Amino acid sequence: MPQSTRYTRTAIALHWLIAIAVVLQFTWGWWMQTIAKAPPGPRADAFNLHKSIGLTLLALMLIRLLWRWSNAPPPLPAMPAWQGRLAHLNHALLYFALFTMPLAGYLGSVFSGYPVRYFGVALPAWGSQNPALKDLCSGIHLGASWMLAGAVAVHVAAALKHALIDRDGLMARMGIGSAPK
Repeated sequence: MPQSTRYTRTAIALHWLIAIAVVLQFTWGWWMQTIAKAPPGPRADAFNLHKSIGLTLLALMLIRLLWRWSNAPPPLPAMPAWQGRLAHLNHALLYFALFTMPLAGYLGSVFSGYPVRYFGVALPAWGSQNPALKDLCSGIHLGASWMLAGAVAVHVAAALKHALIDRDGLMARMGIGSAPK
């Protein structure tokens, strides 16, 4: 596929790395809710890993956003205008949720009164325990998780439609398959 109709290798690598991490993080986030609160060690370890991966995802999203600002995406293939508008809207929702979730999760942790650890290293504590702010951030984190799940479902469904029904080579833009001849 010509480079002008394909994302850059960096954009493709960031897309798939973030996609895989999001699926794992989402699964881990829901699973860790089932861990018993006593003894606290296993649950705290699971939450700390979730927070570390979340902060890593936030950093990757910042890199991705900076890359996107300096590298225009390839044009969409021919499609009805409403599909193009929905694609742009869904991408905006994906970006919004992928920034909101880790930020709200981090802030909720800051206001929980427990130290925030990044792969075992305690980050500087700049906030204090505030149950109201912690609950607000937790609610935003949860709401953003549902927004992200919905946007990912739409994104995957649209990709499958383009790959299996339209066969228009859209997936080749992201490194899967080839453009139609």
